Amino acid sequence: MFSSFMVNAWIVGTIVAVVAGAVGFFVVTRGSSFAAHALPNGSFAGAAGAVLIGISTLIGLVVCSLLGALGIALLGRRGRPDVATALVLALMLALGSLFLSFSSQYAPAVYSLLFGEILGIGSGELAPTAGLAAASLIGLAVLYRPLMLSSVLSEVAQARGIRDFPIELGFLVVVALAAAMTIPVVGTLLVFTLMIGAPAAARSVTDTPGRAMTLSVAIAVGTVWAAIALSYDTNYPVGFFVGTISAACYLLGRLAAGVRRRPVHTPPSVPAAAART
Repeated sequence: MFSSFMVNAWIVGTIVAVVAGAVGFFVVTRGSSFAAHALPNGSFAGAAGAVLIGISTLIGLVVCSLLGALGIALLGRRGRPDVATALVLALMLALGSLFLSFSSQYAPAVYSLLFGEILGIGSGELAPTAGLAAASLIGLAVLYRPLMLSSVLSEVAQARGIRDFPIELGFLVVVALAAAMTIPVVGTLLVFTLMIGAPAAARSVTDTPGRAMTLSVAIAVGTVWAAIALSYDTNYPVGFFVGTISAACYLLGRLAAGVRRRPVHTPPSVPAAAART
């Protein structure tokens, strides 16, 4: 499990989990789960096109994710964000279907994009993944204060001159970069579970932003580590374990929140007169 060829899996998995946990906190807080689902699934078109022309799939993922983020932000500026997201997703999936129809010899590459292939990540992919992670975290740090204010107190943010469109566009770009780097680990079909399951579980336990983000990152890292170990032992896809463990963490978080919020029943006080008797 800790042999030389597994070192890359542990390193990349940890990097991906940290970014997914941090970015996912704002995805859950802002109610942007649909966008977090659409961008990685739609970016599959870029990866399919990259495979078709013989370049790195990571380049295709990044380019298509960024274009999708720009399209969602522009179309949703004066319309309904959910409709804009659905239209962009439909367009990107249509392009992906077109690219795949040109050739059928890329089945292994397509499978790895759908379900992840973290155990097959080479040393040459470490630097690009680390670069995307750094870009995502830097972007999140730059946007942190206005993004937090617009996510929690939108009216106060507008009163302070924080415009919605630049913040939304910047946030979607961060989500796009995070999605592009996460796809090689868990695949396009389950990437959003890593950015939603851990943050949702953390938000169920605490409402403090800093504490919730830290807990989200910790849960995401634990989820990926457990998924890698179980995938190595069972030979089942990493994405399967990421999805099931994320769902279990969220369920446990909701149960813990329910126990915490349950009112404590105290016995009625005994009247003083009765107590004297």
